[in-house]
Amino acid sequence: MKRFALAAFAAALGSASAQAQEIVRHPIPNSDFPISQAIEIPDGRAIVLLSGFVPAVHDKAANSQAVAAYGDTKTQTISVLKQIEEALARLALSHADVVKMQVFLVGDPKKHNRMDFAGFMEGYRQFYGTPAQPALPTRSVLQVAGLANPGWLVEIEVTAVRPKAH
Repeated sequence: MKRFALAAFAAALGSASAQAQEIVRHPIPNSDFPISQAIEIPDGRAIVLLSGFVPAVHDKAANSQAVAAYGDTKTQTISVLKQIEEALARLALSHADVVKMQVFLVGDPKKHNRMDFAGFMEGYRQFYGTPAQPALPTRSVLQVAGLANPGWLVEIEVTAVRPKAH
């Protein structure tokens, strides 16, 4: 009987240990906003920090220093998130592994130099909070005075985690 109890205890402990290795994403209470309020990263996970990504040229005929070359905030957001997706894939990661996102938005001249948060969210929701990719990062969105290229309205950097190598 003692052996059975010890085996059951060991199995329960192993199960708890396996659960402890999962990333815990805490939603914002009473909200459907597509970010996590907090995330817990267990021991044994490698943290991967990606530098800021900026949009690719959208219109090659436009001046490369103008917003027209890169598109509006939504277009730029989609471009940046696709580039992040590709960089994550090269590292054997995906958007589901992203735990922290920091977004820098420049005021859009067509919106009285105010950041286009709605346009950003339209692009963001194509990658996060979808049935195919429900894992939500923590996130900050800031309006900044400018980025390195005056045509860029969006720069995003992310932090991802990978499972401990066995």
